[in-house]
Amino acid sequence: MTAAHAIVRAAGPVAVTSGPRPLQDLVARYSRPVPRYTSYPTAPQFGPQVDGEVYAGWLAALPDGARASIYLHVPFCAELCLYCGCNTSVARRYTPVAAYAERLRTEIARVAALIPGRLKVSHLHWGGGTPTLLSGADMIAIMADIRTHFDVDADAELAIEVDPRVLSDEMVAALAASGLTRASLGVQDFDPAVQEAIGRHQSFEETEKAAKALRAAGVGSLNLDLIYGLPHQTVASVLETVRTALALAPDRIAVFGYAHVPWMKKHQALIPEQSLPGAAERLAQAQAITALLEAEGYVAIGLDHFARPDDAMARRAGEGTLRRNFQGYTTDDAPILLGFGASAIGMLPQGYVQNLPATPAWHAALEAGRLPIARGLALTAEDRLRRDVIERLMCDGEVDLAAVLDRHGFPADTFAAEITRLAALEADGLVARTDAVLTVPAPARIFTRTVAAVFDAYLPAQENAAGPKRHAAAI
Repeated sequence: MTAAHAIVRAAGPVAVTSGPRPLQDLVARYSRPVPRYTSYPTAPQFGPQVDGEVYAGWLAALPDGARASIYLHVPFCAELCLYCGCNTSVARRYTPVAAYAERLRTEIARVAALIPGRLKVSHLHWGGGTPTLLSGADMIAIMADIRTHFDVDADAELAIEVDPRVLSDEMVAALAASGLTRASLGVQDFDPAVQEAIGRHQSFEETEKAAKALRAAGVGSLNLDLIYGLPHQTVASVLETVRTALALAPDRIAVFGYAHVPWMKKHQALIPEQSLPGAAERLAQAQAITALLEAEGYVAIGLDHFARPDDAMARRAGEGTLRRNFQGYTTDDAPILLGFGASAIGMLPQGYVQNLPATPAWHAALEAGRLPIARGLALTAEDRLRRDVIERLMCDGEVDLAAVLDRHGFPADTFAAEITRLAALEADGLVARTDAVLTVPAPARIFTRTVAAVFDAYLPAQENAAGPKRHAAAI
């Protein structure tokens, strides 16, 4: 008996219905909070059992010449946008930013010193906050340190998140001098009423100026970040924003659903609940945006990304080799991710680590000569198995369970309970099953997190635990 046959037999019969329900009818049923699955296990499972000492041991075990990527977090912004869910604070002066940049260099050197050889860096991502709040000199110095301590591939993707409102000519020149290849411009929405409600005023002209400056400086690939589900948005208004954004000819567009989590991000409570679109309206907005972008020639990728057909992300998606990490969808397949800066998360073959999220505590740990680790998680064999399933669902909308089980050496009936639980989703048209192959139909793409959550062994305990919710609604 093949593994696929065993899985199907263990699953038992599937309920027969008259056919899938319209997606709009399913919103209420499936809009419960679920993780975004930029990792598995997700960050709520991290704990203090993985500390700086454990991380040092993991670093010491890395082989010379191993492939790695780097994430650098800058937790400062010129002003706080009300929708923001990032770890950031407002910097009115450059003094704290300068001090942070200096300490970031300390962390880079300390981590590099614990690695026996030199890692080969194929991807680097600056995130925040607003990393372009750094001075040009600090950006150049930090990028020079990276190249001092690591072997950066000649064709490495070096990316940065950009707030067009605070992109100076000095920073554009610094990015060019540092060899940055890709920039993600934060847009969110161009509608003045929406911008007023979220506390982010940004004209198309500002955004266009930034795009032109970056391209002229040699930062050749541009992404745009948009958000649906913001206060006062409608289907008509989000489509107008998308049409306006397309005038910038972006290579990629990320279209995120706004995560309203005021119990975690207190400033979001300043957005009146009654101004937010409901789940059905959010679904309609996402569907309309997808239809428009596909009509314009963009390829829908994963849950919320779009790319031109000749873009590397679209090619990887077509090959089934797209990956997902803490920066979202990526072409980065390095087994090592080093995270630098307050709250940054790293991934090593042994597991995950996260830095102290509070900037003062992060500073203090480095000043005391320690690694600024707050928590982490050592991966088990089952974690790796489930991570593989969830990542393929999130990236491809499809997974061959038999192949994954064989790859990880698990018995064929491991997911018998999950297959049984999927029966209701299958009956509602959110997933299709052919033997051991699960597929999320294109119209149900927005429900991918819900399908992936079936394989999350930790989620039921989170849902039953007392205390605040840890995840945003699925729709």
